[in-house]
Amino acid sequence: MEYTQLGRTGLKVGRIVLGTMNFGSHTGEADSHAIMDAALAAGVNFFDTANIYGRDEHKGLTEEILGSWFAADGGRRDKVVLATKLHGNVTNDGRPWHEQSWPNHDKLSALNIRREVEASLRRLRTDRIDVYQFHHIDRATPWEEIWQAVDVLIRQGKILYAASSNFAGWHLARTNEAAARAGMLGLVSEQCLYNLAERRAEMDVLPAAQAYGLGVIPWSPLHQGLLGGALRKEREGGGARTSAGRAASGLADPAVRARVEAYEEAVAKYGFEPGEVALAWLLARPGVTGPIVGPRTAAHLDSALRAVELTLPDELLAELDTIFPGPGPSPEAFAW
Repeated sequence: MEYTQLGRTGLKVGRIVLGTMNFGSHTGEADSHAIMDAALAAGVNFFDTANIYGRDEHKGLTEEILGSWFAADGGRRDKVVLATKLHGNVTNDGRPWHEQSWPNHDKLSALNIRREVEASLRRLRTDRIDVYQFHHIDRATPWEEIWQAVDVLIRQGKILYAASSNFAGWHLARTNEAAARAGMLGLVSEQCLYNLAERRAEMDVLPAAQAYGLGVIPWSPLHQGLLGGALRKEREGGGARTSAGRAASGLADPAVRARVEAYEEAVAKYGFEPGEVALAWLLARPGVTGPIVGPRTAAHLDSALRAVELTLPDELLAELDTIFPGPGPSPEAFAW
């Protein structure tokens, strides 16, 4: 495993981030534990989760699965850089998580930050969260309040770093400027949707992250299976992920389907696997710390690990830019 600094911090993390969103909802506890065992054995030390993972079935279940894995071997916790998130409502009242409206049980008020940190610590069976991420922007709570709450938790040793997910570039700037006024380190990483098929983050999120020294952690690096050999799996009658979500809606568009076909043909010329190329492309992008991979099986994890060792030829990189052209940074992307 290769390691790099997380943004401007002294924290060293692996270039593949283990995403756990499938744990509990698609992957049982025993298999989830086996995947984490394999990841740790391979040198993966950055594990990402969220307080709402488990979703309608049991929000918080994923954190509980990580907690039982930590509890089974006390030495594991100190080998892992543990990241979780808060924002969504985690009240388990039988309704879908995004429809629940119990007051003060979501977003980034000081009250909810305190509540959710304590709840995550209990589920994760740990005394600290290494990287605590704001899962989405909160348009109602002032950053002075948010940073005050974060400062208290850092002083208590319950969190070490604060980070963001799904922020726009101007959000990153505004957030870190507020932290600087409070004499705090500010955000250390941004977790954003970024892959070959979805490159809008290059317009402002990536430049802002680089300017403020944030690590970039792309989520959905295969665009929900679209870049993982979707057409080949379709022909072979496999690939459950290609039948729903972004992959299904993408393949229904003739223009997208043509680009995916060109992508798979380009990758095949070099004898590479599509999913591994998509990850390797992200690993070669400036400012990217490492993509989040969410394996449902040990085989998925093995494929992701191979991408770290993969060096893409310049000719293939140029061809990929032709197939999936990026927008370029702002303002040049929409002005002269």
